Amino acid sequence: MKNHTKKSSHIEQTNQISHASQASQTELANQAGQISQIASQQSQPTTRRKFFRDSAFMVAGSVLTLSSLNAESTKSAPQAPATKNTNTTPKEQTMKNTTAKASIAPNLTDKAARKVQQYATKQDIALHKTDTEFMENFWNFAYDEVDSHSALDAPTKWKLQLGAVIANDGALEFENLAESALKAGIAPSEIKEIIYQATAYIGFARTRSILESCNALFARLKIPLPLAPASTTTRENRAQKGLEAQRKLFGAAIDKGNASAPADVKHIRHFLSANCFGDYYTRSGLSLEFRELLTFVILASLGGADSQVKAHVQGNLNIGHDRGVLIGAVTAILPYIGYPKALNALSAIDELTKK
Repeated sequence: MKNHTKKSSHIEQTNQISHASQASQTELANQAGQISQIASQQSQPTTRRKFFRDSAFMVAGSVLTLSSLNAESTKSAPQAPATKNTNTTPKEQTMKNTTAKASIAPNLTDKAARKVQQYATKQDIALHKTDTEFMENFWNFAYDEVDSHSALDAPTKWKLQLGAVIANDGALEFENLAESALKAGIAPSEIKEIIYQATAYIGFARTRSILESCNALFARLKIPLPLAPASTTTRENRAQKGLEAQRKLFGAAIDKGNASAPADVKHIRHFLSANCFGDYYTRSGLSLEFRELLTFVILASLGGADSQVKAHVQGNLNIGHDRGVLIGAVTAILPYIGYPKALNALSAIDELTKK
């Protein structure tokens, strides 16, 4: 009832303002006619000038009154929400791309400029100011050429690149890349899981600094810690669950290896099942299949682990990641690991897929 009364009052107020505006317009027209008629009767120049001056003040006052009424009417009337035109023509998009390049770096390709505009951090921009030519070359390469030649989806590329940076002990670049990945939609839990997964292959001595960088980033972005627990095993079943994960990836070779291992290293085989696979591979947040692809990337990025790289090429092939997926992964991480490690990884892929 109150709303109905308020609405009726509003309509009445609007009508009053409208009538007042119409009256002022009529008055203004009458004044103009009177001025014209009287002016024709003035004969002396001085008298005519004085008359027109006084008349101008009179008309101006009427105009101000009319303007105030119109403004009040507009203010009182309910306004329709503004609609945003989301349709962009090819010409307008080209202009946007050109503007983006001009505001960032004129030598970037359109694709690189868009990605820099979307994902570059303050640290990226600061480095571009001091090392302009280098950063533009890197952005064109990483954000255009490399990105265009890897057939993997964007989220997978971001996560594998994080794994590559972790394996290379790049704490500073990790924090920078992780911020970009968050902008791209990668979940904080996924970033943490990538770090945890890497620990089994690069050791805590390296992941400690990465964890500290990650926590500093999350604190700066006000991401609450700790994150929700993701373990799916217990102290009692972790070894068995880990062994089951190993068998999914490597089949009967796991049981054969465990059976033939010398007595003095059997505890290491147990560690592999319980810790490497039971504590990490079984966690939620990342699928078993992605964890195996991530492990291949971490080992390839680490360097000096050629036999393990080959073993996990085979593990990926066993779960359906073909040569194209593996090459796409190496392509995506190449800017972060360099050519020697990338070429070694490709050699391992060739050895097992070109038979």
